[in-house]
Amino acid sequence: MPCPKACIALLAAAISLSAPMMARAEDLAGRSSNPAEWVMPGRDYAGTRFSPLDQIKPENVGGLQAAWTFSVGKERGQESALLVVDGTMYVVSPFPNRVFALDATTGDLKWSYVPNQDLAAQGVACCDVVNRGPAYDNGRLFVATLDDHVVALDAKTGQEIWNAKVGDINLGETITMAPLAVKGKILVGDSGGELGVRGKLTALDQATGKVAWTAWSTGPDKDVLIGPDFKPFYDAAKGKDLGVASWPPDAWKTGGGTIWGWLTYDPELNLVYYGTGNPGPWNSNQRPGDNLWTSTIFARDADTGQARWAYQLNPHDLWDHDEINEGILLDLTIDGKARKVLVHPGRNGYMYVIDRQTGEAISADPYDTVNAYLGVDLKTGRPKPNEALHPALGKTIENVCPASPGAKDWQPAAWSPRTQLLYVPHQHLCMNFKTGEVGYIAGTPYVGASVDMYAGPGGYRGEFMAWDPVKKSKVWAIKENLPVWSGALVTAGDVAFYGTMDRLFKAVDARTGEPLWQFRTSSGVIGQPMSYKGADGRQYVAVMSGIGGWPGVVANAEVDPRVRNAALGFAGATQDLPTYTVGGSTLFVFALPAQSGPAGQTPGPRPTSAPAAPAPGPAGPQ
Repeated sequence: MPCPKACIALLAAAISLSAPMMARAEDLAGRSSNPAEWVMPGRDYAGTRFSPLDQIKPENVGGLQAAWTFSVGKERGQESALLVVDGTMYVVSPFPNRVFALDATTGDLKWSYVPNQDLAAQGVACCDVVNRGPAYDNGRLFVATLDDHVVALDAKTGQEIWNAKVGDINLGETITMAPLAVKGKILVGDSGGELGVRGKLTALDQATGKVAWTAWSTGPDKDVLIGPDFKPFYDAAKGKDLGVASWPPDAWKTGGGTIWGWLTYDPELNLVYYGTGNPGPWNSNQRPGDNLWTSTIFARDADTGQARWAYQLNPHDLWDHDEINEGILLDLTIDGKARKVLVHPGRNGYMYVIDRQTGEAISADPYDTVNAYLGVDLKTGRPKPNEALHPALGKTIENVCPASPGAKDWQPAAWSPRTQLLYVPHQHLCMNFKTGEVGYIAGTPYVGASVDMYAGPGGYRGEFMAWDPVKKSKVWAIKENLPVWSGALVTAGDVAFYGTMDRLFKAVDARTGEPLWQFRTSSGVIGQPMSYKGADGRQYVAVMSGIGGWPGVVANAEVDPRVRNAALGFAGATQDLPTYTVGGSTLFVFALPAQSGPAGQTPGPRPTSAPAAPAPGPAGPQ
């Protein structure tokens, strides 16, 4: 039926109103190239966490000083990404997820916003009440709250524009991840795999908060958004309704696969990439089958959510090896051929280089101690299980490496196009693991395992390393006493930054790993460092300080560190953490001294020797 003139007028008006939104949304990728700003949690859609700023170099980084600080007022795990847009820094606190807008040069508070949350959300959060930061697009800030709401705020005033509920805490659902803005939508996933939550990725319209599409991690193809465009590389992913058939009857409904890690996006391919969490419960004896689509990397069409390919890294996961870790999008030359790849530091201990167009695993090499698996078969894409360590019901399986948090957890790596190296903060832990029967009750723990973690071989518990994904090898590494639970930052000045759980924020030479500078903060550092340029022309580096998260609850919450299997087993690995730090809530911002000359480039003092390494941690149960 032809559209009358009135219809055409209304349609034109609608297009006119939506045009600015779409224009800015599609320009977000271009805006991320501005070295002065940091507009996404990973800085760009590829998730590189690389800053093009180069005022701070190995020759002068020793002169870094604290420029200003700010407290977010909640002494729990501080994992928030920091965004800088139009000279304003945005940060989100742990629950109650208060949002702060600060002058990025002076630290002056511009506005703050406190969402009206359900207090009961704190009781169903698995592993601390953390928040990993906001998203920005089209003059709006988007924040996901612990009680399953997504809020859109005016970025200049903090005024609430809309508030959308996307989950139910009564089912154990919470949200801790940082959303991602893509083409006029906000993408957000759920947490709660240890409570039998069924994972999903939700796309909301930026203008209204209405759901555009939902992609579930388990269940029939219509729920998982698997259709005719789905072309997985491996045969194990081919078949109808595998998200049901690979589970015992109805087990997929409480099967986990939550999405609480990182999202990346390729504008050219129009594909969104992310990994799903572990299957529930941890007791694998209760869920025979591959348990699709848990521990899986998905590629989805950003417009429709339809899956293009999927690759399950850990079929029938035995050890809580989620694969929510970041997938960094790079263009590399491998074996003389240009490849569009996704680099994924697997929780299972293997560094994956995957063709992001097809889902083929090009390589998968161990980057830490691994005995839970005997390698990865690249023909099938499946890890080779170590049958000697199979977790038989009720039996304690000893010395499993890596432990349940994996060789690396959520803490994001960084990539330098200058050095062609990946900078990876990670842990070095093994565990004893015992399964037991567990029943499902909505909103309560659904684990079925008792875990005791401890330092891996060599007695250290963490490492910060540089990895060459083309040569498939570790270039250099710095052993740390405690797990390295902070994110990484690397800059065009060839300086890499990371934090430690014993309150240090560190800078090292990105090419050699030589320690260059360190600063003792007020609490353990598990935040995400970033860099930007202030209105005064100086390069700044910022990070949140405040111990917490899964490994840090023994220092900031009422958890008895003497109980080794407390905090889902992490207490055993970090029993001594309270002797190093207590909870904190402080944002630290660093710069070279203003009086050091134009743009702060005059070299400052450089340490003549590396700081003494701390004593190694326990090598096993105490």
